Amino acid sequence: MALASAGVISLVALLSFGGYGAAMILGRVRPLRNAYQFLSRAYDRLLDQLGQEVLQDSRDTPALRLMVSLSLSAIPIFLIQLVLGKPRLLLAIAFYISLYGLRFQRFVRMFSAKHLEAHRRQGYFSEKYDRVFGRYVEFFLGYLYGNVPELDRTVHVRLHHKENGGFDDTAESRAYDRTSRLDFLWYLSNNIWTVLGIAPYAYFKARGDEENRRRLLWGIARYYAYFGAVAIYDWRIGTMFVLVPLLCMNFITAITAWVQHAFYDSEQPEDYFAYTVTVLDEVNFMNEGYHLCHHHRAGLHWTEMPIHLERIRHSMRESGSLVFRDLDFMGLFLELTLLRRMDVLAEKLVPWEPMNHEQRLALLAKRTGVGTYSFR
Repeated sequence: MALASAGVISLVALLSFGGYGAAMILGRVRPLRNAYQFLSRAYDRLLDQLGQEVLQDSRDTPALRLMVSLSLSAIPIFLIQLVLGKPRLLLAIAFYISLYGLRFQRFVRMFSAKHLEAHRRQGYFSEKYDRVFGRYVEFFLGYLYGNVPELDRTVHVRLHHKENGGFDDTAESRAYDRTSRLDFLWYLSNNIWTVLGIAPYAYFKARGDEENRRRLLWGIARYYAYFGAVAIYDWRIGTMFVLVPLLCMNFITAITAWVQHAFYDSEQPEDYFAYTVTVLDEVNFMNEGYHLCHHHRAGLHWTEMPIHLERIRHSMRESGSLVFRDLDFMGLFLELTLLRRMDVLAEKLVPWEPMNHEQRLALLAKRTGVGTYSFR
């Protein structure tokens, strides 16, 4: 399962980064660049006006832009493929690029949008439009990405935020060496049970949480029915348009869970301030990198996270919470696990007290080792 997920994501990455390279070349052509900038500004103005009308909070317009873009690209491509019947490679390529974007930027935005949507009582839309669109990202667009409905509203909110990445969290990683590629493959293989909803379902059932167990079971049934219907219609379309996104979801969510709580402190094993990472980069779509702020105040609007970071700075200092600058979660995974360049991470670490390079390296080594129990 791990190798299948890694192989699929490698092919999609080739398209995503290849498309980015092509876009960079085309961007050097001034007429094309000017036309793109003009259309992009016009599109933004239109969505700003639309956001004022349909959203509960107009500050969520970046999420609206994502929803509109996916609705105008990925959905028509998928429907055209279903109508044509015989799988078309060019349609599959266009589908992957529309889903993941250049350099995976669209997936990053979708991940943040569905994540924050899960914490809203009625999603993004105002009451008038909520009746039609509801939780549009998770309960509709999520199918295209291999995202089981209710994984965010129940598992993320009612499981992950309750456990805060601790010992009983299905995404917990302290039993693994976070600098080991082999350990990540084991983790990636196990993560599929969370992506399919099986492990969280067992969690809710064991704790007698009937409300979330039933919700998740209904979400699992809907997604499995969708997967089965497309596979029965044409197993090749099912493979290219349903199975591939599911395996990609497994890989990317595993990366995210692997690094967001990667730096455990053996002296404070249950202090989520100590092992929840903050990463700050120039993009940071919907402030996803302020992960500790989000765990501390999950209901806080994403635009208020930078201010909240200043409020809890003292507690972060006392717990030794790790903050990295000029780095996103994908970059953290690459440097920590794939490339194992601790020197780079040491340079990007923002310590609470003055530290030289060797002290930073020692701190990172201490906080990334194998935990006190085995996953095997």
